[in-house]
Amino acid sequence: MLAAMKKEILLRKDELQNNKIQSLYFGGGTPSILSSDEINSLIDEVLRYFSFEKDIEITLEANPDDLDKNFLKNLSQSFVNRLSIGTQSFFDEDLKLMNRAHSASEAESSIKRAQDFGFENLSIDLIYGSPVSNFEIWRENLAKAIALEVPHISSYALTVEHKTALENWILKGKVSRPKEEEQNKEFYYLSDFLKDNGFDHYEISNFAKPGFYSKHNSAYWKYKEYLGIGPSAHSYNGYDIRSWNVSNNQQYIKKIDSDILPKEEEILSLKEQYNEMMMIGLRTTWGVDLISLQNKFSSEFLEKLNNQIQSKVEEGMLIIENDHLKIPEKHWFLADGIAADLFLV
Repeated sequence: MLAAMKKEILLRKDELQNNKIQSLYFGGGTPSILSSDEINSLIDEVLRYFSFEKDIEITLEANPDDLDKNFLKNLSQSFVNRLSIGTQSFFDEDLKLMNRAHSASEAESSIKRAQDFGFENLSIDLIYGSPVSNFEIWRENLAKAIALEVPHISSYALTVEHKTALENWILKGKVSRPKEEEQNKEFYYLSDFLKDNGFDHYEISNFAKPGFYSKHNSAYWKYKEYLGIGPSAHSYNGYDIRSWNVSNNQQYIKKIDSDILPKEEEILSLKEQYNEMMMIGLRTTWGVDLISLQNKFSSEFLEKLNNQIQSKVEEGMLIIENDHLKIPEKHWFLADGIAADLFLV
C-alpha cells in the first residue's frame, strides 16, 4: 500500500497549480497504525515533487490507544507538527456506545503524553447528544478539554448510521434514540462555553484558540484546490472538477501497479458549484463571499439569490456583512436547512 501511494504521488505530481504546499494531512482510516519511519517515508516522497511553505501544517489523525511513548518520541522527531486525536469522550459509557477501543483514562493520558513530547498544536473530537449521556456529563467533557489546554476542538452530534451496532441497539430497545432538542441544547452550550474560554467558533463543528485554526480544513471551506492520495481519497481542482479514488485496497494497488490512476471524476455544473458554495460557506464564520459570486455567476443566478435571501434577511436567519452572506451564530444549528432553501434545483 505504501509503495502504491508513493507511486500515485509521482503519477499526480503535476495536478496542483501551486507546487508549494500549505498543509499535509494524514487522515481517513487509522494512519497512526503506521510507524513513524513509514510516515516519514511518505513525507519524503511528497518532498521529491513538492515544496513546503515554511509554516506548513502537517497533521496526523490518531487513536488515543496508538499514542504510546515510543511512537510519540519518534513522531516528535518527524515533520508532523499537529495531532488530531479521536477522543470522542472522556467517559467510558459514551466510548462503549460508540464501540471505541480506548478507555476514558487513555483518552486523557494520550493528550498529556503528546504534550510531554512537545505537541502543542492538538485537536480532539468530542461527540455530544449521546443517549447514554446527559447534560451534566457533557459539561464535564468540555471542562476536561479546557483543563487539558487543548487549542482546537471538533465537535459533532451523535448520528445513528444505518446497519451499525448503535442502530441495532436502538431497534432492540437497549438504548434510546438521540433527542434533537437535547443535541440542540448541548450544541449552544458548547459554543458559549468554548467562546467564554477563549475559543473562536469558526465553523459549525469547529472551535479554535486564535492561531490554531485548522489550515487544512479551512482550505476545503474556502474552495481551494487539494490533492488526495490513497484509496477513497478525494481531490478538487479549485474550480469545477472533483475526483475520488476507488475504495477497494486491492483494486487501488492493482491499477497503480499498471500505471493507471484508480479514480473517477465529475465536472461540476455552475448550478452544482453555486449550491456547494452555499452549503459550505454558510457553515463558517466567513460566510459566502458575494463579490466572488458576482464574478463567477451570471446575473440570472444572482437575481434568484436576491429573491431567495430577502425574506430570510428580514426574519434574521441571514445577514449581509462586509459583502459576505452569513447565518447569525444563534441559528447555526439550522444551517444545513437554511442553505438548502437557497439551492438552485
